[in-house]
Amino acid sequence: MKRREFITLIGGGAVAWPLAAKAQQAAKLPTIGIIDDEPVWDHFRQGLRDLGYVERENVLIEYRSAGGRSDRLTQAALELASLPVNVIVTYGSPATRAARQATSTVPIVMLAIGDPVRAGFATNLARPDRNITGNTILGPDLIGKRLEVLKDCVPGLARVAFLWNPDNDSNLAFLEELIIAVPALGLQLISVPMRTSEALEPAFAAMMQRKPNAFATTNDLLIQRHIGEIIGFMEKHRLPAMYQTKENVKAGGLMSYGTSLSDLFRRGAWYASRILQGARPADLPIEQPTKFELTINLKTAKAIGLEMPPTLLSVADEVIE
Repeated sequence: MKRREFITLIGGGAVAWPLAAKAQQAAKLPTIGIIDDEPVWDHFRQGLRDLGYVERENVLIEYRSAGGRSDRLTQAALELASLPVNVIVTYGSPATRAARQATSTVPIVMLAIGDPVRAGFATNLARPDRNITGNTILGPDLIGKRLEVLKDCVPGLARVAFLWNPDNDSNLAFLEELIIAVPALGLQLISVPMRTSEALEPAFAAMMQRKPNAFATTNDLLIQRHIGEIIGFMEKHRLPAMYQTKENVKAGGLMSYGTSLSDLFRRGAWYASRILQGARPADLPIEQPTKFELTINLKTAKAIGLEMPPTLLSVADEVIE
């Protein structure tokens, strides 16, 4: 072999060896799969960092996008399951259902689920019986309280519009709770379904034809993708609105009663870390929030001409001025 050929061979090997070593090292890192990365996932990543996991250093995160569309969720989940990843973390019922259909072996951590039992993800919160665990936002159980708060602050409240995603099992549970709670409070329910982003404007138009006095919605990912438009619409039409989490109120919504979405995502990192360390989903109870907060945006109240009762402001956990 000629000297130049030998040097070229060695030089090429010197470049290839580090690349091969890096690829081998990356292959050994534990991997988390995430569907539809959104800003709220920053709280999950912060939770991982708090537990000592740093992306691309000692953990990898594989992202797949479905664009909030139910018809793309299955493909995104199948791609993650086939990589494979060590755990798939999902936000909301549609993504969780897609992950469950994609795999019965890869652990799944579900975040901010309204009702895991009624959605069919578990039969027992204390001891999950499948490859799924995580936390619940307990949305349906709180709908009665949210309606009571709306009635306390909206004079002459008669008709409440409810924006929901029919493709979200937990949203269906919300609707069922509303159907029970609304007549007991002497109210009428205006159901406003929304399956796609394109359905938002027609949903608003249909809703306004029925002249609602107030509005409520859920934490569904599709709806949250348009939360800025929704908040703006409510302010423009001076409609008092009740949201599920305080994050929406900080973004300009009128009020919320519930738990913190960012807390649920940070807590989800704990579940993922336990699974990466070898825990089985069946040994990790599905967690329910223990703290609920009433958050009121006084600036928004003034913008829509609504005077908040002093008694309600006095019991609010946070008032944004």
